[in-house]
Amino acid sequence: MKHIVRYALMAIALSGAVAVQAEEVRLGFVSTERVLKEASTAKAAQTKLEQEFSKREKELVDLGNNIKTSADKFEKEAPTLPETQRQSRQKQILEQDRDFQRKRREFQEDLNARKNEELQLVIQRANKVIKDIAIAEKYDFIFQDAVYVNPKHDVTDKVIKALNAPAAK
Repeated sequence: MKHIVRYALMAIALSGAVAVQAEEVRLGFVSTERVLKEASTAKAAQTKLEQEFSKREKELVDLGNNIKTSADKFEKEAPTLPETQRQSRQKQILEQDRDFQRKRREFQEDLNARKNEELQLVIQRANKVIKDIAIAEKYDFIFQDAVYVNPKHDVTDKVIKALNAPAAK
């Protein structure tokens, strides 16, 4: 009796597997990296960030150069300076450098936060476009970021084209 039940269960499982195999599964793949490099929305976000942060970045570069110039000048003059003046200038340069390092960290944190905000907007738009393509072209699955993908399943160009279209913005 147990054998009959076992064979019946195996027959049911096999018939289910055959039914699944008979149904064609449509797969697609999107390279997120390419979308973030090539889509006009991603490029626009990068340009926006560069414009937003370029002034602060230039100020930091100038401040760093000024501190380096002061430090170099101090190194040359230090042997001839009185001890109190040497200590005072050394302390001043160290304080300027600490302030510079703090400003640089704050700049990097602000830049990273804004990058993440802009990146999320691009990813949200891309995900909507991917979903629209999947529905319109009857894909069962669209994967992002795989180890290997047969190029015939790559729909990245379609996603980039849709993102670059005026209506997608």
